Amino acid sequence: MLHLDLTLLLALVLGSGLGAAFPWDALKKSCSLSKYQFLVPHELKAVQKMKEQFEDIMQLTDRKCNTRLFHRKWRIAELSVPDRMVLVEAELALATAMLGLPAAPRFAKTRQRPLAFLTQAREDLRGCMATEAPSHQPSGKLRHWLQKLQMAKKTETPGCLEASAILHLFQVLNDLRCTALREQCT
Repeated sequence: MLHLDLTLLLALVLGSGLGAAFPWDALKKSCSLSKYQFLVPHELKAVQKMKEQFEDIMQLTDRKCNTRLFHRKWRIAELSVPDRMVLVEAELALATAMLGLPAAPRFAKTRQRPLAFLTQAREDLRGCMATEAPSHQPSGKLRHWLQKLQMAKKTETPGCLEASAILHLFQVLNDLRCTALREQCT
């Protein structure tokens, strides 16, 4: 009986010692964007379905939008990995905010799955930014684009921002993929 108690005590002491040597919280908070290197087909189909439904709705309305947020003179491959993270986080923030706007019931249902996917991607990305580049200062190219985004949020209508975000979701997903790859991509 005493031998069993000593074994249990030894296991507890070693377990707590190993816990200090290997901080499990740090392992849980590590950055892993690898699941975004190759996007799951059903997620892509949900985004495609939502985009097509939105385009059908757009044909019924007469929106005149000036925003050209996603028309950049540079490619994401030209940015450093920390810059890519900042860019994609800003793109995802815009997309999730726009998908969270009130919508007709049918369209609201269609965009639930893409919204959940993009929200999770943004949370994962924010976790990586906190661990890998907590005090990163964006490059000049990216800083200019971020200023353009802030200006568009102030000057464009929510409808125009929504259209821009939804119509360019595949570009955002490609930017996410390039960020997850952590190497040059096209």
